Amino acid sequence: MLVIVLENAPPRLRGRLAIWLLEIRAGVYVGNYSRKVRDYLWQQVETGLEDGNAVIAWQANNEAGFEFATLGKNRRMPVELDGAKLVSFHPPDTPTTT
Repeated sequence: MLVIVLENAPPRLRGRLAIWLLEIRAGVYVGNYSRKVRDYLWQQVETGLEDGNAVIAWQANNEAGFEFATLGKNRRMPVELDGAKLVSFHPPDTPTTT
């Protein structure tokens, strides 16, 4: 199983992913492909994302049963702790007053 979620992505990237994956909701793509195709699709996301952000999750043979990676500016960032991949939340951007 493969899931890619895009936010603020250009229409041409969304269209490119829709050729390979089923868009079950706006910006949410699912499919079931090999590692080679998954790497190709993620490369397409890296190339075409521009100012947006993305996350990819896929089935893996580990304790969690899946792996994931992110791209772009987002408050959620993956961190590894004792061999487990978790999600860290960065504080929101706060405006500075002078």
